[in-house]
Amino acid sequence: MNLKKAKAFVLNNLKILFLSIAIGLFACAISIFAFSSPGANQPPNGNPIFWLLSGTSMYYTAGNVGIGTNSPTATLDVGGTGSQKMPVGTTAQRPSGPVAGMMRFNTDINNLEVYNGTKWLIFFGGCSAVGGTITQVNGYCVHTFTASGTFIPTTSGTVEYLVVAGGGSGNTRGGGGGGGVLSGSSFAVTSGSSITVTVGAGGNGTQGSNSVFGSTTAIGGGLGAVHNTAGSSGGSGGGGGGGGGSGNPGGSGTTGQGYAGGNGLTNSSSYTAGGGGGGAGGVGGNAGANSAGDGGIGLSSSVTGVATYYGGGGGGRTDAYGHEGVGGLGGGGTANDTGAPNGAGNPGTNGLGGGGSANAVGGSGIVIVRYPL
Repeated sequence: MNLKKAKAFVLNNLKILFLSIAIGLFACAISIFAFSSPGANQPPNGNPIFWLLSGTSMYYTAGNVGIGTNSPTATLDVGGTGSQKMPVGTTAQRPSGPVAGMMRFNTDINNLEVYNGTKWLIFFGGCSAVGGTITQVNGYCVHTFTASGTFIPTTSGTVEYLVVAGGGSGNTRGGGGGGGVLSGSSFAVTSGSSITVTVGAGGNGTQGSNSVFGSTTAIGGGLGAVHNTAGSSGGSGGGGGGGGGSGNPGGSGTTGQGYAGGNGLTNSSSYTAGGGGGGAGGVGGNAGANSAGDGGIGLSSSVTGVATYYGGGGGGRTDAYGHEGVGGLGGGGTANDTGAPNGAGNPGTNGLGGGGSANAVGGSGIVIVRYPL
């Protein structure tokens, strides 16, 4: 090869080299432009460099995206055996403008939730409210309040409820009335709107305290009577006292919540006995010739998944030992033969709203709310 041909050969190859470099730089510039600016051109399928920016958002409109896989089979395909972390926050931290399909983990209810275009729904049978002690029974979420608190639904709808007031105290003769009992199956609730819950205490020498769920109020059980007086009214009435010739009547109950207490009695030998406190399911027993009255039966409810009586009346007391009234089903206290005519009997049962027997305190009430999972 002569010198002239050699020079031509070198020049040609240099031209090819520089042209190749220029083409490569041009292609790189196009890729960078496509990645860093909001282009409108459709990028080639399968090329991960063609993500586009729009403000602070980055998007990709062609085909599927894989994380941990190079052959995605869905719009977003996360491979591997690890996990995927969802957005986490409270009910108050939900997106202000949710759209259908949004998902997040709600720390108030410890469950995943999804927005269906109208409201947030709970995944995997979770409970859609907070407040009280929460259990899941027979396909229901059950919220049990043994102390005052707040019920906060995270979705709108209706719930069932049972509201039991505190039982009345017994006295020297009459048994205390059981706490009033109210129930319902269609109490309307609104997502995020708190509902006040008050759990009434049992009476201690007094009528029992009211229990409240929102606009629903159960009345405390009536105070039992001392010698020669009538029983007090309440959710269920307190038992009447003996004395005054023919005895004294029991207190009246509240319509729809409980029944009247039983009447006291004085016999021809001046023996006196008190009537039993009324119960949420029946009247208190009247004192007999040789015995005090039994407490009235409470009302049965299966709101917890187990049939349970609430609001039983307390048994009455005599002044002749050995003839004491038995407490009604639903936590009513039974009187004791203590060796003294004014001795204390058994208290009403807490959480059932039972009336106390003679000279014994009433049991505290309870509020229970449930709804399907």
